[in-house]
Amino acid sequence: MKTYFLLIISMLSPFFYGQSTTAAVDAIIKREMTERKIPGLQIAVVQNGKIILKKSYGTAYVQDHIPVTDTTIFPINSCTKVFTATAIMQLMEEGKVDLSAPVSKYLDDLPETWKKVTVEQMMTHISGFPDLLRLFDPNTGNASKTEKEIWEELKTVPMIFKTGDQFSYNQTNYYLLGKIIEKFSGEPFDQFFKNRQFQQVGMTNTLFGDSRDVIPHFAPTYRYRSLNETQGKWVNDYFIFPDFSRTGSGVNSTAEDMAKWIIALESGKLLKTREALNRMWSPIKMNDGSPTAWAPGWGIAKFRTKHKAVGMSGGSRSAFLVYPDDHLAVIVLTNLGGSSPEDFLEELAAVYNPDIIKADPVTFLRMNLKKIGFDKAIELVDSEKKINPDFKPQEFELNEWGYRMMSRNELKNASEIFKLNVYLFPKSWNAYDSYGEVLLKLGNKDQAVKMYQRSMDMNPDNENGKNVLKKLSEERSKSISK
Repeated sequence: MKTYFLLIISMLSPFFYGQSTTAAVDAIIKREMTERKIPGLQIAVVQNGKIILKKSYGTAYVQDHIPVTDTTIFPINSCTKVFTATAIMQLMEEGKVDLSAPVSKYLDDLPETWKKVTVEQMMTHISGFPDLLRLFDPNTGNASKTEKEIWEELKTVPMIFKTGDQFSYNQTNYYLLGKIIEKFSGEPFDQFFKNRQFQQVGMTNTLFGDSRDVIPHFAPTYRYRSLNETQGKWVNDYFIFPDFSRTGSGVNSTAEDMAKWIIALESGKLLKTREALNRMWSPIKMNDGSPTAWAPGWGIAKFRTKHKAVGMSGGSRSAFLVYPDDHLAVIVLTNLGGSSPEDFLEELAAVYNPDIIKADPVTFLRMNLKKIGFDKAIELVDSEKKINPDFKPQEFELNEWGYRMMSRNELKNASEIFKLNVYLFPKSWNAYDSYGEVLLKLGNKDQAVKMYQRSMDMNPDNENGKNVLKKLSEERSKSISK
């Protein structure tokens, strides 16, 4: 175990090897761009209310080899939700919206089962509403029907769970929050964002749009498609966000503009009171009394004793973290869908405060397991817990990390993280469900069935587990009959 500890210490500070902070950032960024096949990237770092670093790397427009500059504009996808949450908080400060009030207080024409869901429950995705996206074209993301047609159809879809019982990320929540913003601001939400946030902050390179829109200095999104074990290529990724749904995913920006916005938010330029900001950066309670994994509008929420962090990721290609107590923030925007920069944000933050690595179990594990092997995950966690009582990996974060690796086809490594999650959270039906999923992708059907069955034993209402087990049973019956 001592070898693990020495390895960990050697990675905690850029100065261990005599590096400057900029050189350390460069090393991390270039390594990740190479490993993840990222064409282009922007980074900005905020410390003590000032932008202390902004850099651009690689290629913005691959077809014509146009480089990324500080004014290159990137889609930020679901990072848009933090602007929507802040708009709701602005209306709250004006006495127009109460976060604890039911949505029916503000919007009409709602199904009866939706009426008691609170604004805060929508902001944290525990509403139980069916997802608006299920009615969009699955190939293009486009809404082939009108907004009214989609709304009328959506109202007929049953709730997917009892409000407050579970978490389920979906766009219906932020579509409805957009309607509240428009109703109580008296203007379209994009205009409200522009007037009350973008212009207030001086975000001159931030605007709404998608692949259909003409956006200056734009970095389109790419995907990396593997052709075989050693070769691959970038392909264009076309995305559409219908105008009425853009409170969930419609903003495009630069790392510098995002840094300006964070500075304005923390300095009281966007919200009048610290109480409002703290409320937006705090979890609410589920029905069982446990805290939500999200803060209202903020999907990366690390509610820990030291080095609390809140932020958001979008499109698995753009992400940022704010460390309120450390007066630090890191923003990374890329043009590669699936690049998951949220994986290395904390490592970048640790360049400026090395103690951050020790506070974040997932970053600690990611950095060290890459060195010693992911099959040592359980062993490493047990070792670290003995010397650090505060080392407590969270189920939600491990699960999200595992799925990010699955999206990059790193199935074996992902399986070790899901296995770790089952080990740490043996009473979680969802942990077994996720482990079963990756085992199935690895071709280990017998072990996958066992995991899904364990999940079903704990939660008989697990629809995914039911469907998978039914499908596997049918396949097995057909095989036997042959």
